[in-house]
Amino acid sequence: MKTTILLRQVTITDDVRTLIEKKITKLDKFFLDNAEAYVKLSKKREKEILELTISAAGSLFRSEVEGPSFCHAIDTAVNVIERQIRKNKTRLEKKLRDGAFLDGGANADAPEIVEEETEFKIRKKSFDLKPMTPEEAIMQMNLLGHEFFVYEDQETEEIHVVYKRKDGAYGLIETHK
Repeated sequence: MKTTILLRQVTITDDVRTLIEKKITKLDKFFLDNAEAYVKLSKKREKEILELTISAAGSLFRSEVEGPSFCHAIDTAVNVIERQIRKNKTRLEKKLRDGAFLDGGANADAPEIVEEETEFKIRKKSFDLKPMTPEEAIMQMNLLGHEFFVYEDQETEEIHVVYKRKDGAYGLIETHK
């Protein structure tokens, strides 16, 4: 797996870089060789933040961990990704490496047994899309007390999503046909 480490206003030693790359190789058993791992390291106040995103076979796996050090955070981030994979293994088997689940989930590095999610409980909701600006959509989202809001963009007539980020800022997802 190809690994890219992005540093945001932090520096790391070669030992930390090597440790992060080594820990990510634990996930190689699940992915084909063309998978890519992106590790973003940043620091906010006294916490070090590690974001691990793996792109493989058209799927994205992501974890974000805050901790006292990047060395502690990488262990947790890798375990989160492995848990996501094991929880959805039946749906993912065709996209992942052949034999990725031959150990049946019994692994010395993963003492926790994760129950596979075999059925999704989906609550459906429908509403009329109204053309609006991103600012209006954010206001509507906040009025409803939601974390995200789907709307039709007033200018482009495309479907967009605004969402509240963990850092308190807002995000915008633009869709295109």
